[in-house]
Amino acid sequence: MTLSPGIREYENRFGKPTHNDQELFELLTVGVFQVGLSWKVAASKLPVFRAVFFNMDINKVAAIDLENIDSIVAYPDMIRNRRKISAVIKNARAILQIREEFGSFANYMWQFVDDTPKIMEYESSDEIRNTDPLGAKVAKDMKKHGFSFVGPTVTYLFMKAGGMIQDQVWDK
Repeated sequence: MTLSPGIREYENRFGKPTHNDQELFELLTVGVFQVGLSWKVAASKLPVFRAVFFNMDINKVAAIDLENIDSIVAYPDMIRNRRKISAVIKNARAILQIREEFGSFANYMWQFVDDTPKIMEYESSDEIRNTDPLGAKVAKDMKKHGFSFVGPTVTYLFMKAGGMIQDQVWDK
């Protein structure tokens, strides 16, 4: 099976620690669109997300008029969920506010793990979780800061994608 460029790129980046706000925004966007779909479907759309969201330029995405997202919805191969598209725009706006308070989105996110990846150890891959109390805590704080579509599972998986949480399986 040939993987789409978006899936291949996402797999290569998933779990690698990043302090780059644009990369984190992109990973969060995949997480938002993953809700109700598979990560492969959402990751396969990375080239489309970049096209409709100004190459994931946070300032430009934050400036998109929420009332006028028809061109994004109509873009070929775009996931046409208006709520998710609106969430991406709201999340870009929230990141701008976060930057004012914390200096960067990365600073804000990495504070939850004391600037060091949190290692989750498992005996087998069957034990790997998609959420835990940290995901719920961070999701609650993100919502308080204006983020949307960031429930405990999305947030926890986003933190894994950005390398803040890393799974270590002993019996592979």
